[in-house]
Amino acid sequence: MTRFAVLLCAGLGATAALCSAASAGTLDTVRQAGVVKCAVNGSRPGFSSVDGKGAWHGIDIDTCRAVAAAVFGDPSKAQFLKTNNQTRLTALQTGEVDLTAANTTWTRARDTDLGLDFVSPTFYDGQGLMVAKDLGVSSASELDGASVCVRPGSTSERVVADIQKKFDIKMNLVVIEDQKEINTAFFGGRCDVAVQSTSGLSSTRAAVAPNPDDYVILPEIFGKDPMGPVVRQDDAQWRDIVQWTLYTLFQAEESGVTSANVDEMRDTSQDPAVRRLLGVDDAGGEGLGLEKDWAYNVIKSVGNYGEVFERNVGMGSPLKLPRGMNAQYTDGGLIYAPPL
Repeated sequence: MTRFAVLLCAGLGATAALCSAASAGTLDTVRQAGVVKCAVNGSRPGFSSVDGKGAWHGIDIDTCRAVAAAVFGDPSKAQFLKTNNQTRLTALQTGEVDLTAANTTWTRARDTDLGLDFVSPTFYDGQGLMVAKDLGVSSASELDGASVCVRPGSTSERVVADIQKKFDIKMNLVVIEDQKEINTAFFGGRCDVAVQSTSGLSSTRAAVAPNPDDYVILPEIFGKDPMGPVVRQDDAQWRDIVQWTLYTLFQAEESGVTSANVDEMRDTSQDPAVRRLLGVDDAGGEGLGLEKDWAYNVIKSVGNYGEVFERNVGMGSPLKLPRGMNAQYTDGGLIYAPPL
């Protein structure tokens, strides 16, 4: 909201909902367009990719579908724009998309210098290194003289610099802009090392490697990779909508509400948290400018966070990732929704 709008609302003593609506912005744009436009990677199985029938899958895809369900009651109202590391945030800054969900790591520089806001991470990770098993390497400290493929301006490029300093080694950077070309270079033997978040390495190994068993991810994890949706900084209402859509997914898992039982829970549950979550006992989406049943629509459409995780990257998926840091806080993880 602009400074003028804030002063106007304060002077009129208007309600929060009216002031939020007065800011107009992305929600109105989205409703006029009839779709939520999302920038995604598009080539990262488990997070955003297209299958042989043209259907999109992944955690980032489900995030966009959840936002579409919150706004329209219909997850199919999500539209995806395939981007890369250089265009994923520019597309958001220029208004080409309404949010970016493209494996973007939350960093201070991106948050403070680009006019953008990060909302709660949907996946916590760290950077890892993958090498061919026959290289006989078991630690990053043994990589002196190795060649490593990196994307320019990526978190991985900075992590490689930190690794060289930490172990006092020198690695030869092979800078390649496109992830697909990096994969070709690595599996073709042009680079000794691939560096990326461990989830990205797992995804690449499962989907691209000629024989996944021929490659190992070294045990060290470097840095922190909290990844989640990004929105423009000038629209508090839209940020709240995306943020609370994610919190709805988190709280639904904590409360045991799933896509399968959400109807029954809405009709019969006496748990105050569940009743607030599903808008039974309160105003539901009024403060966000959404319909009363917006959270019900989100859960009915994509499930809770646990369902989203398991079908895209969990142990039953090709990536076979454990919950780890992405477990609920009640199970020792970092997934946590504020009180409703």
